[in-house]
Amino acid sequence: MGMTMTQKILAAHTGRDKVEAGELILASLDLVVGNDVTSPVAIREFEKMGAKEVFDRQKVAMIMDHFVPNKDIKSAQQCKICRDFCREGDVTNFYDVGRMGIEHALIPQNGLVTAGDVVIGADSHTCTYGALGAFSTGVGSTDMACGMATGKLWFKVPGAVRFELTGSLGKYVTGKDVILHIIGEIGVDGALYRSMEYTGPGLNTLTMEDRLTMANMAIEAGGKNGIFEVDEATLSFLREHGAKEPSVYKADADAVYDDTYKIDLSQIRPTVAFPHLPENTRTIDQVGDVRIDQVVIGSCTNGLYKDLAEAASIIKGRHVAKGVRAIVIPATQEIYMRCLEEGLIKTFIEAGCVVSTPTCGPCLGGYMGILAAGERAVSTTNRNFVGRMGHPESEVYLASPYVAAASAIAGKIAGPEEVL
Repeated sequence: MGMTMTQKILAAHTGRDKVEAGELILASLDLVVGNDVTSPVAIREFEKMGAKEVFDRQKVAMIMDHFVPNKDIKSAQQCKICRDFCREGDVTNFYDVGRMGIEHALIPQNGLVTAGDVVIGADSHTCTYGALGAFSTGVGSTDMACGMATGKLWFKVPGAVRFELTGSLGKYVTGKDVILHIIGEIGVDGALYRSMEYTGPGLNTLTMEDRLTMANMAIEAGGKNGIFEVDEATLSFLREHGAKEPSVYKADADAVYDDTYKIDLSQIRPTVAFPHLPENTRTIDQVGDVRIDQVVIGSCTNGLYKDLAEAASIIKGRHVAKGVRAIVIPATQEIYMRCLEEGLIKTFIEAGCVVSTPTCGPCLGGYMGILAAGERAVSTTNRNFVGRMGHPESEVYLASPYVAAASAIAGKIAGPEEVL
């Protein structure tokens, strides 16, 4: 039997010719990632282990993004633990105020991951880097501590689900709509502890931003990781961002998959996930009249320049509806600067939006847009669980930047065609 993309990467990182689903393996790591919420726990465990220094100061990254700039004393203390640890250990890839960005946007942007890498991060959306042909997955803070100390980690080799993509996306349809469509079809446990592997002729019609969004939300389907077959678009992205030389792995023709789904991209419509699960999806024509109080455009899922440009294309020359709060959050400083240089910030502010420094902010109910009881938000983030963005009696509707922007203008959930 052949191997999947993920299994080939894991085999290479164990020094073996072959691994099989269900095996326990000890794999070498190319990058260990933490943030201001998870790293302090990992640092305490690292110290309990008696570890004196990280296994490779260039292969550990700590990114202050969840509550930065600090919102209160507790978040300030959390960041101080990380700052002190990285300064004392001379950790190369430490990102703080002024250099910061949302970790899952910053790492690809700065070329810290390449195809064929094994990456762990103490954040569930570490699966984002599968868009680049890497095996990347979220782990707990104790596993992060072990990874920082030894450069290795135990894994159970995942089985896999294959998604064969055909066709191309229609107007105002994005990777966010594709992944919401998929989660709506297979459910939030449809890929439980399995690799979601994307291939097929439709792949080359997806932008890297589409792929990053789709890989990011593998965890919302229960996936261990999401991974895209490497093509010229991937290699071009890696070169542009200064990543190290890639190792490209393609699934064998006789690789074993638990399930295979065929997705015709041309048939996908703008899609919205209703409360309180990402699988609770409806196409835009099935939404009905849902009035809203807030819109959030940003996050590790949809805070890239393309996402903000899509939103700006709908908002430009229009104004946010009365009674709606619209919050725009560029994912990194570099994206913020590009938005400033190309006039997007002006477009948003003239329309009545507020623009934040890069932060995870409201996505996890942190700050910069917490919901009160009874309020509804359309958000380009990744989760809409009960109380995810604030009060447990609030509601979050997940959507693409196009739909979020149109909804901000309409004052209700709306597709672009309704406001243009």
